[in-house]
Amino acid sequence: MKEYEASVGFKSGFVAVVGRPNVGKSTLMNAFLGEKVAIVSPKPQTTRQRQLGILTTDAYQMVFMDTPGMMLPQHKLDEFMVNTAVDTLNDADVILWLVDASEPVGAGDRAIAARLAAAATPTILALNKADLLSAAEVLPRTEAYRALLPEAAWILFSAQKGHGRDELLTMIVAALPEGPLYYPEDQVTDSYVRDMAAEFIREQIMLQLRDEVPYGTAVQILEFKERDSGDVYISANIFVDRDTHKRIIIGKKGQQLKEIGAAARAQLEELVGGKVFLELWVKVEPKWRQNEKWLKRLGYARQE
Repeated sequence: MKEYEASVGFKSGFVAVVGRPNVGKSTLMNAFLGEKVAIVSPKPQTTRQRQLGILTTDAYQMVFMDTPGMMLPQHKLDEFMVNTAVDTLNDADVILWLVDASEPVGAGDRAIAARLAAAATPTILALNKADLLSAAEVLPRTEAYRALLPEAAWILFSAQKGHGRDELLTMIVAALPEGPLYYPEDQVTDSYVRDMAAEFIREQIMLQLRDEVPYGTAVQILEFKERDSGDVYISANIFVDRDTHKRIIIGKKGQQLKEIGAAARAQLEELVGGKVFLELWVKVEPKWRQNEKWLKRLGYARQE
């Protein structure tokens, strides 16, 4: 990785943002960056791959590594997601462990704590969703989570409401080592617009559809062309693993697919700063989440 010169005393490093599914990791990273880099939905398992978010000031450069939620794998896609989160720990200068303080400690939290206890990396325990706690719940819930990793620095905060978020950022900066600029000052992510287009489409599927449908979907960009006029043309396949899911995504007279496309296109136009033409097709690929070949094709497993 190319390094850039920084002033004496400048701090920099990689921050692994880990935790169970749906604890607010992507919401927090987007809030710190002040713009949308990672997709967000109320459903677990929205994040499937490591996503970088780069925050640079005159005093520091903080490279957030947003990771998939750690969970008990149900299929090969889940295995990839968990391995991605675990591998990220090895690249981190600071580990930011997010938990959902509005819920009691669970088996998943204990498993993550056991893994983090073995790491030598400085760890911050961030108890999110403090705004959902009653006054009577604050102390017992805080003590229960702190007991899982007693040596870690900790804070109770709300990623969405903002309470304690600035204080958390100060804690992360304090834990960073001195170092160089790893990325140019104006760069906020390492993702290409093509990759973000696939994620924005999948985000709308997560937001607009119910039950198990979103979890069996993947998006593959077929064409991404910037025209001389400045317009962008994008075509993509949405893969599902059941015929019934295909019908749900398309909807009556194609209405649901149009709504997914319209919402994704609006976000893409904001991202590229121009007109976007988006075409979507829905295809069935049974059990793709269990198929190593398809996981590689869709970017969810390493190529040999």
